[in-house]
Amino acid sequence: MPGMTLYDKLVASHEVARVDHEHILLYVDLHIMNEYTSPQAFSGLAARGRQALRPGQQMAVVDHIIPTHPVPAALRVIADEASSRQARNLKRHCDAQGIALFDTTDPLQGIEHVIAPEHGMILPGMVVLCGDSHTTTYGALGALGFGIGTSEVEHILATQTLVYRVARNMRIRVDGHLPPGVSAKDLVIYVVHRIGAQGARGHAVEYCGSAIDGLSAEARMTLCNMTVEAGARAALIAPDATTDAYVAARARHLDASELAQARTYWATLHSDADAVFDAEHVFDATQIAPFVTWGTSPDQAVPVTGAVPDPRGEPDALARLALEKAVEYIGLQAGAPIAGVAIDRVFIGSCTNGRIEDLRVVADVVRGRKVAGGVRAMVVPGSGAVRAQAEAEGIAATLIEAGFEWRQPGCSMCLAMNDDVLRPGERCASTTNRNFEGRQGRAGRTHLMSPAMAAAAALAGRIVDVRDLEQTQ
Repeated sequence: MPGMTLYDKLVASHEVARVDHEHILLYVDLHIMNEYTSPQAFSGLAARGRQALRPGQQMAVVDHIIPTHPVPAALRVIADEASSRQARNLKRHCDAQGIALFDTTDPLQGIEHVIAPEHGMILPGMVVLCGDSHTTTYGALGALGFGIGTSEVEHILATQTLVYRVARNMRIRVDGHLPPGVSAKDLVIYVVHRIGAQGARGHAVEYCGSAIDGLSAEARMTLCNMTVEAGARAALIAPDATTDAYVAARARHLDASELAQARTYWATLHSDADAVFDAEHVFDATQIAPFVTWGTSPDQAVPVTGAVPDPRGEPDALARLALEKAVEYIGLQAGAPIAGVAIDRVFIGSCTNGRIEDLRVVADVVRGRKVAGGVRAMVVPGSGAVRAQAEAEGIAATLIEAGFEWRQPGCSMCLAMNDDVLRPGERCASTTNRNFEGRQGRAGRTHLMSPAMAAAAALAGRIVDVRDLEQTQ
C-alpha cells in the first residue's frame, strides 16, 4: 500500500466519521469569522436556540467593510450604516457566544489571514476554516486551511465539525533559486498562469523543491494564499526549520514541554517517500521573471517583458471569446507591451501582500524617491501589529516621505466592500489576489503584481520592470 501524502495525514488525523466513499465528518481546530459571511450563520444558530459548541476555538474579526482612513485606531468609525450594522451584529453575537473578536477600534485589528498567524493561532497539523476563500494561506505553516460557505459556518459553530468532500492530491515542485527582483508573488502568478485558473480544481496542492525551501514563512503565505486562484481546494508546505522558527516565536501559549511535544508531531507532517499524487507539475525557479496580469483572471498574466496576447491566436472559440472580452475590459491593445502601461492608482496591502516583509521591500524600492505626479498610491498594512512594527522600523516614515498614503489596516481596496475603491476607468497596480471585472470598483482595471513591482509602478507612473529601476540607483 502506498504511503500517505501530507494532505492525507492531515485529513486522517481529523476524521471523526466516514460519511460515504467521498465524504467524511472533519474536526475543526480553529474557525475564523468575519463580518460579512457570519450573520446568517449566527441567525440560524439563534433560531434553533443553540450556542457555539466550543467558543474558545472560534475567532472573529471586522476586516472587509472597515474604512482604512489614517485616524487613530480608537477613533475608527464605520460611517456606512449597512456596514456599521454588520460590524455591530458581529460584536453582539460574539459577546453573546463568548467568542474573541478583533473589533473596529481594536489596535490589533486587521485582516483575518494576517492576524491569525502573527498571534500564534496557527500551528502545523491544524485544520483551520473560515468563510473566505483565501484561508489556504495557512498551508504555509503546514496547516490544512480552506474557505467555507455560510451554512457551513453555522454547522461548525454548532458542532465544531464539517461534512467534507476529500480532495485529490497534486504536487508542485519548484527547484532552483528565484532570480533577483523575483518574489513569491511572481512565483504564484507564474504557477497560476502555467496551470490555468482551473488547473488545480478539486486538488489539494503540496509545494516542494529547493525554491520553496528557500522562501520565508511570510513568502510561503503569499504562495499558498493565491493558489486558490488556480482552483485549488487547499495549499500545503511541509513544516521545516523555517516553519518552526516562525511558529515558536509566536505560539507563546505553549510552554517548553508542550512545544517539545508539538515539534515531535510536526516532524511527522510530510508526505511519505512512496506517496502517490494524482497530478504533478515541475517548474524551474531560475526561469521566472516578475509577472503582471493583463486581463480579468489571475491566470491572464505575462512577464513584465511580455505583451498582451492576441485573441486571434487562440484556436478554441470559447477561449478566444474570453480573451477578447478581457482585452476589451482592461482597455489594452492586443500585442502591446505590458511595460509602459500608465496607471492611476497603486494599492499595496491585502491578505496576500500586507505583511511586514512586504512593506520592507516596498520601502527599499522607494527610499529617497517620489511617487509620480498624478498617481494616488496607498499602503494598507495587514494588521495593527504590522502597522506598529512598520512605524517602529521607520518604514512608515519612508513611505510617507515618498508620497504614499499610510492607512489603517483592513482588506481595503482588495475588493469593493468599503470606501477604498477605483473609479470607473481607473487603472491600478495592485498587490491583491484577484483582478476580476469590478473587483476593486465598478469598471476599475486591475493589474496584479508583487509589492516591489507595485512600488516601482508608483514611482514611474506606469508598469515597469523593477529590475531596471534598481539598476538606476
